[in-house]
Amino acid sequence: MPVKQILAVVDDLMFAVKIDSAAKQNSIGVVYAKTLEDALAKAKAQPVLVLIDLNHNKLDPIEIVRAFKADEELKKISMLGFISHVDGQRKQEAVEAGCDSVVPRSAFSVNLPQILKRHSGTL
Repeated sequence: MPVKQILAVVDDLMFAVKIDSAAKQNSIGVVYAKTLEDALAKAKAQPVLVLIDLNHNKLDPIEIVRAFKADEELKKISMLGFISHVDGQRKQEAVEAGCDSVVPRSAFSVNLPQILKRHSGTL
């Protein structure tokens, strides 16, 4: 059986380590994207989930969400964004762009193992 994968669009090393650890515990592969084009190309492998840091410093995460939701092949992939709890404006923009769920960074960190289990079908 092929290993289920998630796609992460993250530039914060702390979150990358947490994602890697939780994915390993759940036998899920992780691929990282550094650009919009990279994210779209890697998503063609149909990951079970896209994790996106909505406070990404180098990319426009809202543009990435819009690009995924505009693509017939990719729009069904579940997208979970995580964001600073004080950034209500960005959260609203992400939801309007099509992000399936947006959670505060603190909740993301605490609940990541359960989030991955739910999306990989092991929960």
